[in-house]
Amino acid sequence: MAIFDPIIDRTGTGSLKWDRYKDRPILPLWVADMDFASPPAVVAALQDRALHGVFGYTIPYEEVVGEVLNYLRERHGLSVTAEMLVWLPGLVPALNLACRTFGEAGSGVLINTPVYPPFLSAPVFSDRTRIAVPLLTHGDRWDIDWDAMEAAVTPGTKLFILCHPHNPVGRVWSRDDLTRIVDFCVRHDLVLVSDEIHCDLILDDVPHVPALALGPDAAARCIALYAPSKTYNLPGLACAFAVIPDETLRQRFKRTARGIITEINAFGYAGCAAAYQHGEPWRRELITYLRGNRDLVFTFVRDHLPGIVMRPMAATYLAWLDVRGLNLDAPHQFFEDAGVGLSNGIDFGAPGFLRLNFGCPRAMLQEGLDRMKRAVDTLTRKSGSQKM
Repeated sequence: MAIFDPIIDRTGTGSLKWDRYKDRPILPLWVADMDFASPPAVVAALQDRALHGVFGYTIPYEEVVGEVLNYLRERHGLSVTAEMLVWLPGLVPALNLACRTFGEAGSGVLINTPVYPPFLSAPVFSDRTRIAVPLLTHGDRWDIDWDAMEAAVTPGTKLFILCHPHNPVGRVWSRDDLTRIVDFCVRHDLVLVSDEIHCDLILDDVPHVPALALGPDAAARCIALYAPSKTYNLPGLACAFAVIPDETLRQRFKRTARGIITEINAFGYAGCAAAYQHGEPWRRELITYLRGNRDLVFTFVRDHLPGIVMRPMAATYLAWLDVRGLNLDAPHQFFEDAGVGLSNGIDFGAPGFLRLNFGCPRAMLQEGLDRMKRAVDTLTRKSGSQKM
């Protein structure tokens, strides 16, 4: 049995993922929260921290800063100093801070849809103008629509928020893609926010190229966002960080955060340090398991779910399903009624799509897919009988 096969009962733990369907027979395969125990070294570090018994205000200390700098250097080839780090309780606050920091009321914020819902809400919450440019599909691949980007950008646009790798389509942007993105931001004088929270969850043999690896032009205008939360299943510890090499951008960002963002909690720092110091063997096993789950979903959709399309994806544990072929008025509700809770594509700016979280034990995933098949089979039979 693989270390990720056991099904862990999460009832009674205040789980956002599971309590959505509390007391309903619906299997939750929605929010980006894996149903795996975190690495044993992380659990041990948290236990050790708890035994200390004093949980006062905690600032970034030498061990956690050193592990983050080592992680950025060894995993991603980035030479970063401690001064370039801005610690945050999550990447969602970072997106909102960036929108509030750069530009003024009404300024434009470019995003590519479909995308993680906070990309859509952060500009609105900050009284900015959201400029959503849909991604293109070239065969089985998702791409940025550069003609549409050029047409959409305005003199009042101040920010481009990039999802890298992209959630929910699973695209890993290449060095050529990033070079073009940086060039676009330079020509239009945009601050680039690169959300790289899924960068250690690449399932195919392709590299993650950090936005900050694109040279001085990128470093002068980039805010890169990282966290151990998705990779090591630590979102409840609320620990993330921005890397902002340019001092002017960094000070403006930190000034906006004053009075809004408080200290990271002691357990967040402890979990972060342990994950980066000891978690690599566990991460490698996770990637192998997720790759198997990804392949299971892809094959099952292709062979057993007519009317649903899943394009190849290279990263994350989130499958993006095109269900428009089912001709449903409310596909999200349809599958909930069948006992499967998926993320609604409307929330990502894409009606007719659903997102499936396959970061769970394989038996649980198989049960969810089987429920979907029974629902689609019933729909197909009804459709066939109506045509007779």
